[in-house]
Amino acid sequence: MTDTSIPRAEQPLDHEEPTAAAPVEGEPEETDAEAAPSKAPGESDLFRQSEIAADYVEGLLDILDYDGDIDELVSGGRPVVEVVGGRLQNLVGQRGATLEALQELARLAVFRQTGSPSRLLLDVGGYRANRRKELAAVARNAVEKVKEHGEPVRLEPMSAFERKCVHDVVNAIDGVESESEGVEPSRRIVVRPAD
Repeated sequence: MTDTSIPRAEQPLDHEEPTAAAPVEGEPEETDAEAAPSKAPGESDLFRQSEIAADYVEGLLDILDYDGDIDELVSGGRPVVEVVGGRLQNLVGQRGATLEALQELARLAVFRQTGSPSRLLLDVGGYRANRRKELAAVARNAVEKVKEHGEPVRLEPMSAFERKCVHDVVNAIDGVESESEGVEPSRRIVVRPAD
């Protein structure tokens, strides 16, 4: 049986939001001190993290009596757990809020067993891929408005995952830049002409 108690971490797993394009999909950019760890986890370490998280998520699904297939893999240099199946929308929640919370719990389960923070990405029912497409359209629309009017455009508050997706699209386009402003849960992106 999988231990589903909530592990305690001695250090937070949250990182600041990027103000430029970040290399990690679905995750805020790490600070310089965090980006240069003494030893980067290898492929086998990352896969082990995804296995630990998958076991944790499987235990939660059993408790909730939800059916879903769980895939664990390594993608883009980070552990990934994908849950697919019917009747999983409750695990995503409104605008992915429940999914974000589950991802943090899975990261804590990994931390509890490995002693190291994890950059695990959890996806349920393909939510993140679908949301990424929607956010790309929002970002392109904001860029068009900025280029047309020359004025900054403030987007609605978003989660770290959502902001990361928008930053990636905006910062790949010449003539505009983006940055985050505000504090959670009202942190938002401002798209403006590049200096």
